[in-house]
Amino acid sequence: MPVFRDQLSRKVELSGIPKRIVSIVPSQTELLFHLGLNAEVIGITKFCIRPADAFRSITKVGGTKQLDIQKIRSLAPDLIIANKEENDRLQVEELMNICPVWISDIFDLDSALQMIGCIGDIIGKPGQANMLCVEINDRFNGIKLPLNRLNVAYLIWRKPYMLAGKGTFIDSMLQKCGLNNVTEAERYPQIDVAALVAADPDLVFLSSEPYPFTQKHMDDFKVLLPNAKVALVDGEMFSWYGSRLLNAPAYFKPLMNELVKN
Repeated sequence: MPVFRDQLSRKVELSGIPKRIVSIVPSQTELLFHLGLNAEVIGITKFCIRPADAFRSITKVGGTKQLDIQKIRSLAPDLIIANKEENDRLQVEELMNICPVWISDIFDLDSALQMIGCIGDIIGKPGQANMLCVEINDRFNGIKLPLNRLNVAYLIWRKPYMLAGKGTFIDSMLQKCGLNNVTEAERYPQIDVAALVAADPDLVFLSSEPYPFTQKHMDDFKVLLPNAKVALVDGEMFSWYGSRLLNAPAYFKPLMNELVKN
C-alpha cells in the first residue's frame, strides 16, 4: 500500500490511486481539476466555486468550517483533502474515521508548491504537477517587483475589522509584491479604527473574500485614512494557493505599478 506524508508530517496510507475524493478546500479543489481529474472528485464545499462546471454538478458537503459529516460519509470517499487553517480541527479528526485525510499547511509559495507536488503524486499525476510548479515558479520569477517599502493593511473582515497578519499565505504574497505588512501580529488579528489610523498605512487592501468589501467600504476608508491609497483587491489572487497561482503574478504587476505611481 502506498504511504504518503501530508504537510503535518502525518502518514497517510492509501490502497492505491484514489478514485473517490472529497475536497474541502476551494483552491485545492480547483487544483485537482487543473491536474486532470473529473469524475474522481465526488464532494466539494459550497465555497469550491472553481471550476464553475464542477461547482454546479458535484455534491456539496457544507462549508469549509461547517461540514456535513454524514453526507461525506454517505459518499464513501477513499480520500479527503483538507487544510490545517481552512478546516475545523475537530471536524477533520472526525473525518479520519471515514477514510484517509491528507492535510495541507500552506504559509508561503514554497509550501504551496510542495502541496501541489504531493497531491500530484497521490492522484497519479506527478508529471502534470511538476510542470505546474515549474510554470508557477517561472511566472513569479518573471515579475521581479522591486521592494518599495510601502506599508500595507490587508483587511479580510469587517465588524470587527481583521487583518491578514504575519505567518499567513497572504502575507507571503504581499512580500512578493514588495510590500511590508503594517501589523507584526500573527495570523488574523482584530484591529479597531483608532489602531488602524495610528498604524498609518501607505496602502489599504480590501479583499473580495472572505468578507466581500465593496466600493462603499473603499470610499469610507479613503475618508478614514486620507493619506493612504485604498484598493479593492481580488482575494483569490492573494489567498488561493493551488493552480490559481498561475494567474497571481500577472495580477500583482499592474496592481503594484498603478499603486506606486507618484
